[in-house]
Amino acid sequence: MLPSMRLEYADILIDVKKGVILEIGNSLQGDREINVSGKLVIPGLVNSHTHLAMTLLRGYSDDKPLEKWLEEDIWPIESYLGPADVYKGSQLALAELIKSGTTSFCDMYFHMGKVAEATKLSGLRAVLGQGVITVDKKIEDAHKDAEEGLSFAKKFNKSISDKIKTAFMPHSITTVGKEYFEEYIPRSRELGVPVHLHANETLQDVKDSMRKYGKRPIEFAVENGILEPGDFAAHCVHVDANEIGLLAKNDIGVIHCPASNMKLASGMAPVQELLDSGVRVGLGTDGAASNNDLDLFGEMRDAAMVGKLATGNASSVNATSVVSMATSEGSKILGFLGGEIEVGQNADIAVLDLESAHMTPIREGTSLLVYSANGADVIHTICGGEILMRDRKITTLNESKIIKDAQECSDSLIEKMENNI
Repeated sequence: MLPSMRLEYADILIDVKKGVILEIGNSLQGDREINVSGKLVIPGLVNSHTHLAMTLLRGYSDDKPLEKWLEEDIWPIESYLGPADVYKGSQLALAELIKSGTTSFCDMYFHMGKVAEATKLSGLRAVLGQGVITVDKKIEDAHKDAEEGLSFAKKFNKSISDKIKTAFMPHSITTVGKEYFEEYIPRSRELGVPVHLHANETLQDVKDSMRKYGKRPIEFAVENGILEPGDFAAHCVHVDANEIGLLAKNDIGVIHCPASNMKLASGMAPVQELLDSGVRVGLGTDGAASNNDLDLFGEMRDAAMVGKLATGNASSVNATSVVSMATSEGSKILGFLGGEIEVGQNADIAVLDLESAHMTPIREGTSLLVYSANGADVIHTICGGEILMRDRKITTLNESKIIKDAQECSDSLIEKMENNI
């Protein structure tokens, strides 16, 4: 599938050393070959907002609104997570991403050094950041949290792999104090890394910002230099016309997370309005505790469906827009050269099997991807010319061991939580 979204029969020649697409044409020859005749070759998907290690909490707490879900269940059990747990949970997530055709992602969590190690082994492309929260913390602990965020961003930016970049990631406008933004955002700018945070996720989020600052979250963030061109915000469910204008004017990306927003009853983001206003929109799953999977095909379908429901117009958030959100737009937001099958782009590719009942008959490509396909249809995943999965077998990670270790780790966490160990 080419950038124009049209289907074309052709060979793709990849420069494995440089990790880029060298040529697209007929009868091309290379040193190694993957026969994808009769398959659908698409750009690798881009999961632009997630929390990898929350795979360990999949199904732990369901059917609660965001604030109660976080305060009563998620934050308490997360306090038991150590570096080894985050590593195992991240490996589980990385395996799930590879199996469902995702080649790039953005992750916000903690113990991020372990996430970086796991990501390097997986071969995936990523923007990583240590989540920073200062509310309800002692001053010294709050500063320590912010310093760790900066330190990680500096230490791991393209240092352990050219596929791994970093960002400074304060959790949100209402979970980080203004004084910390004033001190640490300028320092992050000096590092030359983008800023990523949650914004306008719930009505309560907006109310809290209004109460604290007399400004809505995006409005406050832009006016105080917290969000600038090249930065990106997750969710943006409850944004008004002024905030949409600020996002567009300042080239601030928005990451739409429809499944999480629906599950937590956070609301329906005005995606079509964002697109019509020129805001760059990417797609994310959020964490597996609020989704409960990392399959971006499901997210594409959800984005299209809820986008139509939000406007009452079946033409809104169409399949072409959604595929772009999950590929080229997500790549641009994360600052990667990719998301398109085009000469000179990163060789980040997913190959789908078309020989199944739910993929038949084969018609228009974008419709097939958004409304019919799922992650289990992916048979090969390639990132930067490296084969991460071939014939449904992951080549870079030990999937069976990862699943076993993650199950044991999750069971242990819940036992500690229940027994207050």
